[in-house]
Amino acid sequence: MGTDQAAGTDHPPTAARPLVVLLTSAMAFSMMQLFVIGALGPRLVGELGISTTVLGLTTTAGFGAAAVLSPPAGRLVDRVGPRRCLVALLLLTAVSLALIGAAPGAAVLLGAVALGGVPQALANPATNKVVLAAFPAERRPGVTGLKQSGVQLGAFVAGLPLSLLAAGVGWRGAVWAAAGAAATAALWAARSLPPDVPASAPAPRAASSPHGAPRRLAFFSLLLGCGIASVNTYLALFGSQRLGLSPTTAAALVAVLGVAGVAGRVGWSRAAGKPGRAEALPAWLAAGAVGAALLLAAATRVHPLVWVAAVAVGTFAVSANAVSMVVVIRRAAPGRAGQDSALVSAGFFAGFAVGPPLFGALASAAGYGPGWLLAAAEFAVAAVVAVPLMPRRTGAGDE
Repeated sequence: MGTDQAAGTDHPPTAARPLVVLLTSAMAFSMMQLFVIGALGPRLVGELGISTTVLGLTTTAGFGAAAVLSPPAGRLVDRVGPRRCLVALLLLTAVSLALIGAAPGAAVLLGAVALGGVPQALANPATNKVVLAAFPAERRPGVTGLKQSGVQLGAFVAGLPLSLLAAGVGWRGAVWAAAGAAATAALWAARSLPPDVPASAPAPRAASSPHGAPRRLAFFSLLLGCGIASVNTYLALFGSQRLGLSPTTAAALVAVLGVAGVAGRVGWSRAAGKPGRAEALPAWLAAGAVGAALLLAAATRVHPLVWVAAVAVGTFAVSANAVSMVVVIRRAAPGRAGQDSALVSAGFFAGFAVGPPLFGALASAAGYGPGWLLAAAEFAVAAVVAVPLMPRRTGAGDE
């Protein structure tokens, strides 16, 4: 038995629910610094005197750092264990948020967000290792979907509770409150997670997961991330500038997408638990995302379609990322779950760093319609890339 399955396999059932909550919280906190800046951006621009361009660079800094750091982070998780890495993730998130709250200007702000790339890089490898160690195979897809929904939960917390708190105590106080919550979660993780099992001899360099699935999923995730990040970044602006929606109504589009993403990640990940379904779903979900992007393009003429499109993006595109993690967990070679998860995460983060600038340049030159068609093309290529993952129906059953 590999080290991925060795730790905590006797985790008592009564501890399963708190453990799922902890993993979901870790995923939420791993990107909290970016969500906070997005939600409190107008306040930061006004008080710190930074430009909207600099504010936009925070996304590139965060996801760029996460993409670069993901491979070494995956090796670190495999080497030292998920418990230590999850505690470090939450502590670094607390430090990053505290620095944002204390930032006197753009330099510290960008540095704090870049530091926040470390928790992002650790999140999927560490949480996936815990899922492998603490849950039986039949429960892993559902648990994976729940913990992946934490990303959308973090966006919701930053967008509503923290924004309301900022109105009362100021944006710095709200960010420091989030930092305190992350530090508290680190203490919770240190006390509740099972001890890390000493790593066995490193897996040979040639060892990899079957059929090169992590590499294919990394390319799939790069394309998927390009499209999702473009929608996340420009959907509200599209609603306001092109469709004539009020700022509040345009922001509601993002909330609708987020709720659909939570439901889709949980639902599709559970569906992925059926034999052969996990490997088949990425291609189908990416194909559904193509339809969602085409609906956004059509909304330039038929405005109400934008609401259907927002639901579809959450249901298909956002959910495909969670299902890809189910595939990674299923196919990870012994001792490589962290590295395989990190490789896929690196592709996704790289897509988030690259996608919005490409979309923005095209939308500025030719309008939102061609921009959404670019997103549709990215999703379409992702679907093609995922086709070889689909199980072959030869009558021999699952592998």
